[in-house]
Amino acid sequence: MTDEGAAHGVGSYGVGPSGVGSHGLESPALGAIRRTSAVDTVRARIWLGVTLGMLSPGQRLPTPAETARAFAVSEMTARRAYRLLDAEGVVTRVRGASGGTFVAGAPTAASGAALAAAGTAGAALDAYREDAARVHALIDQRAVLEAGLAALASSARTDAELGALAECVGRMDAARDWAEFREADAAFHDTLAAAAHAPGAAELHRRVSYELYEYFIPYRLEYLKRSNAEHLLLVEALTNVDAAEASRLAAAHVAELHDSMYVGRLDAER
Repeated sequence: MTDEGAAHGVGSYGVGPSGVGSHGLESPALGAIRRTSAVDTVRARIWLGVTLGMLSPGQRLPTPAETARAFAVSEMTARRAYRLLDAEGVVTRVRGASGGTFVAGAPTAASGAALAAAGTAGAALDAYREDAARVHALIDQRAVLEAGLAALASSARTDAELGALAECVGRMDAARDWAEFREADAAFHDTLAAAAHAPGAAELHRRVSYELYEYFIPYRLEYLKRSNAEHLLLVEALTNVDAAEASRLAAAHVAELHDSMYVGRLDAER
């Protein structure tokens, strides 16, 4: 499969939805980002993360290999995107043992013009903006699905599944960057869905979730770790067999994405 295929329909942790919208709970129509290449979506996601204040000047980015896993592309694609972002003035690459790739600062008019002038990369930025309504719809779908699955999981979960959820919380606490956090976060929500022991509903949750993952933009690690407290509360509700609280927490945790994802930042700008 090409990198373009990986970017458009393959989740970081398995194959994404195929034929979504043809049966069951329909997802919104295919998004505009499906028309963009993997390199350009990586560039657009990092550029948006910087320009919307989700990444700070001087912040070290994950390695190309880690970014590749987080965005479900090849390492070569991530490296190429980093090189282009460096040339456009969005990031700075430093060599040596303490080197890496760092956010150069808030994108200037010049860097924005450079990205737009790149044609396909500018189109990728436009595609993320164009898909804002689709993202909000996916958040609503996932919130409802996860609320129901959490309620079921409160009584259906096994001790082993509770342990796996707690392990994911620990991994998120120990994460060194947003890419590591995102991997553990995806594992947490996959495990929660599986713990309901309703395979059909878990598969539907998986389809919607992996469509939504295509739109995740890098965050500040401090914000992500604060959000991890909500995961811990959810594990406690499941441990206490409290279906109502587990459902409430799961729905609120997902619905908060309306504000915290890039679409919320765009809404605030408007």
